[in-house]
Amino acid sequence: MESSANPPQAVTNAFVRALNRQDVEGMVALMSPGHRFADSLGNVVEGREKMRAGWIGYFKIVPDYTLAIEETFTNGSVMILLGVAQGTYTTTGKLIPENHWHSPIALRAFVEMA
Repeated sequence: MESSANPPQAVTNAFVRALNRQDVEGMVALMSPGHRFADSLGNVVEGREKMRAGWIGYFKIVPDYTLAIEETFTNGSVMILLGVAQGTYTTTGKLIPENHWHSPIALRAFVEMA
């Protein structure tokens, strides 16, 4: 549920909706120029343009990637999202059911408001 009373939650919800549509430009529009992404393996990507390239590449590998957010928590500009990530890995563009995966997720987002 989107809340205009909670701008960080509104931004986070919009980002997840764009991601679930594989709308890279919509995602990039919500990133700050110094956007920083860190994954669970400790890999870090910094910058909106690097993230654009990264998401374009990722959606070629997992074209149906989506997030199902089940719970959100907020503390000022910090958002915590809990749920499930899922998609189908492909090297040919063909989605084979055996390559479908899903995994629990915990995401933390720091939302900068202008």
